[in-house]
Amino acid sequence: MRPVRSLDTPAASRHGRGQTLPLRVGTRGSPLALWQTRHFLSIVSRFCPVLRDAKAFDEHVISTEGDRVQDRRLADIGGKGLFAKEIHEALLDGQVDFAVHSLKDLETELPPGIVLACLLRREDPRDAIVLGPVCGAPDRRDPLACIPHGALVGTASVRRQSQLLHLRPDLRCEIIRGNIQTRLGRVRNGDFAASFLAIAGLKRMGLEREAGIVLDPETVVPAAGQGIVGVTVRARDTELHELLSAIEDREARVVATAERALLGALDGSCRTPIGAHARLGTDGVVRLTGLVARADGSYLLRHTAEGPAADAARLGRALGERLRREAPADILT
Repeated sequence: MRPVRSLDTPAASRHGRGQTLPLRVGTRGSPLALWQTRHFLSIVSRFCPVLRDAKAFDEHVISTEGDRVQDRRLADIGGKGLFAKEIHEALLDGQVDFAVHSLKDLETELPPGIVLACLLRREDPRDAIVLGPVCGAPDRRDPLACIPHGALVGTASVRRQSQLLHLRPDLRCEIIRGNIQTRLGRVRNGDFAASFLAIAGLKRMGLEREAGIVLDPETVVPAAGQGIVGVTVRARDTELHELLSAIEDREARVVATAERALLGALDGSCRTPIGAHARLGTDGVVRLTGLVARADGSYLLRHTAEGPAADAARLGRALGERLRREAPADILT
């Protein structure tokens, strides 16, 4: 993080005429979204003395279509971006000054007039599986073996479904939606033998102990941006953009750039199983793994590429283009 200067005058402009406190922050209303928003505000407050006052921020909870519709996959109700559309609109309409998101929920191309100002340090990007009472104890050598043959696993993600069924074609998958607590409850109640969750969300909610299996990212490739919190602002609010970008985590920006460039090259939707996971080494080299698959697990293509951090966007585009060239035509149509 770079040092943040004190704000002698309010940062940024709501309508081009100067901005007054409190700064209005847009967020979804789930427990995880609220935790992420308040965590971000605590970081901003520490680095900017003017914003340490308890009244410096005004939290605006915004209901999104992705939150309201719980019985269908995102792909069936409009695809990626359904956890952000209404928040984008509130930002562009001047109802909020900035917004906090899970980066994996953001489109690769944001609406005109909105920019991604800041990314926080990445939490663990791996996928986890919550195990119900019908499952045995996981074995490190074969962690999925503890799930009974033919068992029902809950997930709304075709990326997770495809990789699970590729490894365990005997299993069945059905949609499970809702917040972390809802999903945990359905597994405990026996609706599902097991369910996927991001380990990052479990850690942030203090529920890491609920993860029966944590999957290696080279075995089950995470979603692009998984575990990263991103903050959007209006493009014209240059002072606010400068303030927020000063607390950004450089490594998060590098790996997110590579992963989102891969996703953009594939033009991926929620109907297409796509995974992207980048790591930045101490030598400044980015190692990026990308995956495309069929939802039923019958086909899976995975490749890895490396390059310098400065070329993260090019690396992501090149690997995405390679996956597109080599994948069967039906996967990305």
